[in-house]
This record gives sequence, C-alpha cells and structure tokens, in this order.
Amino acid sequence: MASEKPILYSYFRSSCSWRVRIALALKGIAYDQVPVNLLKDGGQQFSAEFKALNPMQQVPALKIDGITLSQSLAIIHYLEETRPNPKLLPQGPKKRAQVRMISDHIVSGIQPLQNLSILQRMGEKKMEWAQQCITSGFQALEQILQHTAGRYCVGDEVSMADLCLVPQVFNAERYKVDLSPYPTITRINKALLELEAFKASHPSRQPDTPAELRA
Repeated sequence: MASEKPILYSYFRSSCSWRVRIALALKGIAYDQVPVNLLKDGGQQFSAEFKALNPMQQVPALKIDGITLSQSLAIIHYLEETRPNPKLLPQGPKKRAQVRMISDHIVSGIQPLQNLSILQRMGEKKMEWAQQCITSGFQALEQILQHTAGRYCVGDEVSMADLCLVPQVFNAERYKVDLSPYPTITRINKALLELEAFKASHPSRQPDTPAELRA
C-alpha cells in the first residue's frame, strides 16, 4: 500500500461524502480531509482545480493508493476490496444482493432527486419537491426493510446499505419529512447513530462544519 495518507475531498453536509466518511471510520483508515464548500464562491466544486480531480464536479473524491476515485459506492467497494476488515458486504450472494439493492435504491432512487443541484432549480418549491422524493422512496424502502432487516438494514451486521441509510435519514429530517410512517427506517437509524463510526463522521463534527451547526 502507498504510505501516503488518503485525502478525502468532502463537504460536511454532503450525504455522499458522509457515506465514505463512515466507511473510512469503520475500517480505521486515517485520512486527511480537504473541504469543498458546495455553496461558497458559487460552489467550489466548479473550480478548474477540482474539475481536474473529479470531472463530475461533485464530492466526494478520494485520493488513495496513487489513484483518485469519485462516486461514493465505487469508493466503498474499493475500500472493501483492498481493506476487507471489518467487512461491509455480507458473505452470501443473496444478502450481498440485498445490500446492493438497498444501497442503489437510496443512491440512485432517492438522493439524486433531492440533491443540491436539483433543488437549486426548484426555486420556492424546493422543500415540497425534496419531501415528495424522499417520501416516495421511503415508502418503498420501509417495505423492503421489513423483509431484510435484523438490527440493521440486512441482518445484524453493519453493511454498505447502512452507510447509505443514515445520511438519507439526516436529509429527510433536514427537509422536515414526517418519519412516523417508517418505524423500521427510524429504528435502524437510531441503532446506527449509537455506533462510534457514525458519530465521528456526522456532519455536525467535521472540520468544515460551521460553528452554529457543531455538535
């Protein structure tokens, strides 16, 4: 392994960045963080410097082992393959498929519809739109989790699905979504937030968290 410390380009409130921060914390990987403020200076992700790093102009990006990776799930899969302990994908093919299904459901089916670039185009309908996207996604997710969940999303071990769930629930709370219809989501989220890796990586505890939002 390269001896250089990995560098994570992150934004405190980015749910995609948070997924990767949880993975790094769970696997005990020390890293340096470079904050990319998605709101300041018209969005620092649009700078020529950052575009060279990630042409999609999104966070997170991770420099590790001499390569630069973007897309949170691709990063998590790489960490899983190169640093397998503790594992974030279960052994059996059925459970692995369930973990991937739930992860994709969140990262493709919910999060992109309510991310910053979309909401900025929605004007004053922003809140209503975000609530609608999250609610329809959570209705499906609640139903799926009733079949797959143990203590966490799939059985009793923390998996990649849980890394996707917690940041999405945080978004739901930010956009004032009523979570009472989703007891399984709520229960799992609460259990996960008791784990140190989820606490340490929380948006309220990052180097770029504004003072008024700090835990």
